[in-house]
Amino acid sequence: MLVSAVSRMVSESIALKRYKDVKQIYKIALPFFIIAGIVCFFLMIGASSFYVKWIDSEDALPAIICLAPTIFFGCLVSVYRGYFEGHRNMMPTAVSEVIEALSKLIIGLSMSYLTQLKLNGEYKLYGTVLGKSMENADKADEVIVSYTVAAAILGITVGSLFSFLYVYITYRRKGVVSKELLRISDEPQTNKEIFSTLVRTALPIGLGAIIMSIAGSIDSSLILIRGSDIPKDPESMNRLLKVYDGLIYDNVIQNGNVHKCLSGCYSYSLTIMMLVTAITQVFGTSALPNVTAAFIKGDKSILKQEIETVLRVTTMVTLPCGLGMTFLAKPILSLLYSSPNVACEVEIGAKALQVLGITVIFTATSTPICSMLQAAKRQDVPLKLFLICTAINMILNYTLIVIPELNIIGAAIGTLVAYVFVCFAALYVLCKETKIIPNFNNILLKPLIASLICSISAYFSQKFISMVIPNKISTLISILIAVVIYVFFMFLLKGITKNDILLLPKGNKIAKTLEKYS
Repeated sequence: MLVSAVSRMVSESIALKRYKDVKQIYKIALPFFIIAGIVCFFLMIGASSFYVKWIDSEDALPAIICLAPTIFFGCLVSVYRGYFEGHRNMMPTAVSEVIEALSKLIIGLSMSYLTQLKLNGEYKLYGTVLGKSMENADKADEVIVSYTVAAAILGITVGSLFSFLYVYITYRRKGVVSKELLRISDEPQTNKEIFSTLVRTALPIGLGAIIMSIAGSIDSSLILIRGSDIPKDPESMNRLLKVYDGLIYDNVIQNGNVHKCLSGCYSYSLTIMMLVTAITQVFGTSALPNVTAAFIKGDKSILKQEIETVLRVTTMVTLPCGLGMTFLAKPILSLLYSSPNVACEVEIGAKALQVLGITVIFTATSTPICSMLQAAKRQDVPLKLFLICTAINMILNYTLIVIPELNIIGAAIGTLVAYVFVCFAALYVLCKETKIIPNFNNILLKPLIASLICSISAYFSQKFISMVIPNKISTLISILIAVVIYVFFMFLLKGITKNDILLLPKGNKIAKTLEKYS
């Protein structure tokens, strides 16, 4: 999120042709973000021991410590990504994210495999793990798993380091503002003025990101804490087991780990939901410099076009994905988690995903809207909305999770209500600040109609096809059918414009081909 602060300042300076300011923004932002990264790193290390005790999961401590350096590297990367994005150059961000993802995958998996191999070998030979004697095999497995997860998490840290090295080298090679542009630029603002603007811009954005991160941790913790209250009442426990009849293993019940089991099932669904948010976050990132430039120049027609394009492309993704998750919750989870060992977890997680599918429409749509608010110099609004969102979510989660018939579904409902508020409130403020009312017929109604048709088609096609061929293949075929139907109806309803297609990779070629055969 800190990327947005630098991106907004750089894009504003370029729009005003104040190129010397661009150079100064980089020089001031770098040490500011370095200090912020160091402070947050030590805060995370210091708070980690208290956090694992609070959630009653001390085995997570090594993983948290391994994750802490990513905060520091993340702050460094934010300066360079924001700098390039402010220049409307998204390539360094894209490449650095690919490098980061590949490093997580390759290095994380390799390190976790080697760690598990070494620690298992040590225990078999000496009965110890990292030199410490273990009470029994179960205890040894717990410790080995905690360090194996920490090794995998360390891959994330290494990935963030490699990502930083790439953007730094790219900046040194071709990121510096040219001498020609500096020569025609006005004199820069003072360091004090730029620093003040940076703080006013970055602070609310950074605090908003921290609040949402903390809210996510609280959300997970409440599922464990409030979920653990259910077994204390025998009647409530019986009601819970009736809801998940035969899906929770006897050894889990006997060991008192029902709440942990349900929390794990919820995390399966949450992971899928976050994929859509990650996609729409890109729309907000790419929109920020364009909306900023149009807003600063006071060009209402361009500003309206930019806002409508971002909102339309966002709903074109969130509506079919969200409704598709709701209609195909169990088949999608079964496709991704196909092991017979987790069949019960998939069954439980699917109940939550049916609600989270609707939730993702609002969570993923709110992200680019908040980015556009930052472009319109209202970076304080997302912070305020996220505070209210967190409060709503906590109150509802605390109240609903303890109801046996709801349990983890209560957490999904809490998130849904909270983000419905954020989405509509943020959109209202955006319209008020920019004095622009988007065309909701194109933005919302057309994608909604097409999404409902394709989701219902996917549901019934999966039901019929699965009678003939295996579930995995039938799910893939039904999703493919849904995509074709969605695209067909979007063109039929004229819900896709040339500008939307131009946003896609190779958009020019696709647009020319469609124009040729239309």
